[in-house]
Amino acid sequence: MIELDLQVAASGTIPDEADLRRWCELALRQRKGDSELTIRLVEEDEGRELNRTWRQKDYPTNVLSFPADVPDELLDIPLLGDLVICVPVVEREAAEQGKALQAHWAHLVMHGCLHLLGYDHIDDEEAEEMESLERQLLAELGHPDPYADE
Repeated sequence: MIELDLQVAASGTIPDEADLRRWCELALRQRKGDSELTIRLVEEDEGRELNRTWRQKDYPTNVLSFPADVPDELLDIPLLGDLVICVPVVEREAAEQGKALQAHWAHLVMHGCLHLLGYDHIDDEEAEEMESLERQLLAELGHPDPYADE
């Protein structure tokens, strides 16, 4: 089971909480037991500030993942971490890339959840593993390969 704390600090076309939960559950199904995570939906100014603070990149990005860095034995909750998603960036990317907005949202939520599980795309081998899993998960939802045009 997933305990989802949804924080909406942005306007725009935002998916239903049920969709966000479904995408998280799909991406996290390999994790045994319960998971607790927060998804915070933000505007560009907050997205830029967080990206600058944590990644030293002075622009808003689509999704930031903050895995809970606390040993399990110190918590009495199954805290997985936080996702911060910049709504205007998601909308702009979907339009620029000719992607359905719902498919792009699903991709980014699942991408962020996979980061919370420890997946990464720093080197080519890790990127291929993560992208392959993303393709599989999105196909299960009936969405196209998000990397097809790259």
